[in-house]
Amino acid sequence: MEGKALSFISERVEPFFDEEKGFEKRPLCPSGFEWRGHAYRIEECSREWRDYARRGKMGHNMRASHLESAEKRGSRGVGRYYFRVRIDDGRVFDLYYDRAPRDTQDRKGRWHLLREMEREDEASTAESGTRGEQQT
Repeated sequence: MEGKALSFISERVEPFFDEEKGFEKRPLCPSGFEWRGHAYRIEECSREWRDYARRGKMGHNMRASHLESAEKRGSRGVGRYYFRVRIDDGRVFDLYYDRAPRDTQDRKGRWHLLREMEREDEASTAESGTRGEQQT
């Protein structure tokens, strides 16, 4: 089940890792993150996906012959790594790492909390309730 977005957040977060972080531009799911002055521990990562779409001015600076391969594996400074996570209080969020550099002095990407999602138990309750209404 995809789940339903409860709220759009789109704010920067600072991740923390208990173990290996992966490669700088190809990160693993963090162990937790700091958001609005509070640390949240990630209990489970239920889904991961990548998006190598070229946005903004990056969307117009590549030959069509190279665009197809770049969309499959990414290219320097382009792409996002998404993670659907359940934190220690049970809430579910989508967070992502944006590989785009800010400028020549700051070439590292940034982490963002994208949105809060419906909890899996709430989604299954809503789904079974919907089915029940259709049967009566």
